[in-house]
Amino acid sequence: MGSKKFTFLLFIFAMLLSAVVTSCRKDEDLQSFKNDKDSTALPSSSGSFIATTGELSITFNDSTYIFDAEKDSIAFVRVDTAGNKYFGITAINDSHSMSFGISGLGEAINKSSTKVEGSQFLFVNDKADSSFTLSKSAHEMDLGKLSLKKYTNEKDDVAAKGTFVTYLASDTGKNATLHKVTGKFDIRFK
Repeated sequence: MGSKKFTFLLFIFAMLLSAVVTSCRKDEDLQSFKNDKDSTALPSSSGSFIATTGELSITFNDSTYIFDAEKDSIAFVRVDTAGNKYFGITAINDSHSMSFGISGLGEAINKSSTKVEGSQFLFVNDKADSSFTLSKSAHEMDLGKLSLKKYTNEKDDVAAKGTFVTYLASDTGKNATLHKVTGKFDIRFK
């Protein structure tokens, strides 16, 4: 049962990550969209959007990493799968050397909080490629929280602001070493 849930959560996260990969075309397409002052188009009516301003910062192993929406791709994603609603934030930096994503179960609404259902942090540095995911033991211990302090999806105000804490491991075994990851985001579509 646990491995099926973990596989499902990885699938959900892969969907979130695919939204970011798709948004990597942002450099060209989004710039032309932002320059079109007469455009009445907004992000998807589903409530998902690619940020044009704001930041996502994560602290992992005493280092802080920042994604800036003006140069990196950051997306707030809402998904409704078989009656289950999820929301999350995912990002990839401009050089494609680092990506992060986190999702929680529930509806994206103001002043809400939910447990983390999926999370992943990937990065490449001079020494090696690194991959960290939500461990099985984190699910069993119900560790991790995703909080929305603000979420709006109105014509002139599309934004998401919140915080999170999760525990990631370099492998999915029960005895894997957990690394605490904290972060915050404050993003907007203008």
